[in-house]
Amino acid sequence: MNDKIKIHLLMAGTAYPLTIRREDEETVREAARQVNVRLKQYRDYYPEASTEQLLGMVAYQFAMENLQMNRRNDTAPYTEKLKELTGLLEACFKEDEP
Repeated sequence: MNDKIKIHLLMAGTAYPLTIRREDEETVREAARQVNVRLKQYRDYYPEASTEQLLGMVAYQFAMENLQMNRRNDTAPYTEKLKELTGLLEACFKEDEP
């Protein structure tokens, strides 16, 4: 059975034909819905702006949220500290060995 399907997404008044994995359909459609919702919010707030300008604002907002989320999920500082503490504990246990 083919796990790929063809769909059409409508974003900013333009149809985008896509071939996606069947299991990704809900996520893909939700992403398009979110773009349209934010586009409408910006269009309501900035009625004089062009669609291209509004899409730039939407892209910027998504990019900022993505960067903020990545920073919140950055575990590198904790991983380094855990390695350091593990090393200290291992050194203490080695000193106690007969």
